[in-house]
Amino acid sequence: MRVNVGQAKTELSKLLVRVEAGEEVEIARDGIPVARLVPVEPPSAGSRFLAARGSMRGLITIGEGSEFTDAELDEMLDNPA
Repeated sequence: MRVNVGQAKTELSKLLVRVEAGEEVEIARDGIPVARLVPVEPPSAGSRFLAARGSMRGLITIGEGSEFTDAELDEMLDNPA
């Protein structure tokens, strides 16, 4: 689907619904394509976990002498007591 800039400005919400449904929308100025709206791939569960884990950095303190492997930390975060 191709729309002009003015149409894209007034109908952005409707265009985004179409993009979310998998359609690509091309935006043209004076009939010349200048941009394309395309669906993005949803983040994988793994990338969401890594983002959450990274956002906790500095909030959790583990005492000296405690050594956990990455697998053990992952297990604790996935299955809290």
